[in-house]
Amino acid sequence: MAFLEEYGLFLAETVTIVVAILVTLAGAIVLTARSRHRRSAGHIQVRHLNRRYEEMALALRGATQSKKAFKQSLKAFKKHHHQERRRVYVLDFEGDIRASALGSLREEISAVLSVARGEDEVVVRLESGGGMVHAYGLAASQLDRVRARGIPLTVTVDKIAASGGYMMACVADKLMAAPFAIIGSIGVVAQLPNFHRLLKKHDVDYELFTAGDYKRTVTVFGEITDRGRNKFQADIEDAHRLFKDFIHQHRPDLDVERVATGEYWFGRRALEHRLVDAIGTSDDYLLEASREADLYRVRYRQPKPMMARLGGVVARLLGWAEEEGLPQARF
Repeated sequence: MAFLEEYGLFLAETVTIVVAILVTLAGAIVLTARSRHRRSAGHIQVRHLNRRYEEMALALRGATQSKKAFKQSLKAFKKHHHQERRRVYVLDFEGDIRASALGSLREEISAVLSVARGEDEVVVRLESGGGMVHAYGLAASQLDRVRARGIPLTVTVDKIAASGGYMMACVADKLMAAPFAIIGSIGVVAQLPNFHRLLKKHDVDYELFTAGDYKRTVTVFGEITDRGRNKFQADIEDAHRLFKDFIHQHRPDLDVERVATGEYWFGRRALEHRLVDAIGTSDDYLLEASREADLYRVRYRQPKPMMARLGGVVARLLGWAEEEGLPQARF
């Protein structure tokens, strides 16, 4: 009996200690989660690009000039650095099919518009091969906000601005492309597999219930009728007309019908077709602008915990599986 009493007391103490440890760990986890949640709130990062250019130049001058000449360069740099000049806000957009960078672009433009003046400028370094119609339509509308406020908008393309990417780029007051950047592809495409005959061959029924004549025109598993096929083709052509109208609105001097064939051109050929205004890289443009303006790179950052990243991957996979069941028109 004495042994059982001692064992019971030992067990009770052990359970108490374990429970206390678990409660402490749970509290720490909650506090950490809250702290991470606060840190995960999006925020704007600003980097003064002039300093980067000037520090590299000073490093080279320090290695190649005499001490006297370098002191003079340093003195001129300090004087130049304190002058009030116009500002150039530099944004980056790297697009995928879903225009996933759109969320950051919206926040960055809102931040810039809250401080930009009429004499300032917004430069967007854009790279995109296009994607979903609704996503790139909204992305182009975000750039339109800059022009609507009367702030000069320049878009530079070093690699590619095709289809929906060009839809965004054409909004610019000035559009610059590198010599071999891919420009154009003004068209609309949609595709999906159809397994109706395979299901029919194996006596598998597929029932689709809709209300509305054109709620579903073409599907992955259902039989595609001429009526449904014609309606979907008409929708694609209407999206193409809207695409061309948008480009004509922003580049009225461009012969849209001539270039809206789905073809693409390299930078120099795109200039001949007046798809762009100038040939050059974003590096050249920004370096030249830094001589008479203060350049600020603006980025919206929203770090995510590892579990959120994994959850995002799963959500994208599930979303992809769901959307692949429907034809998606893409610029």
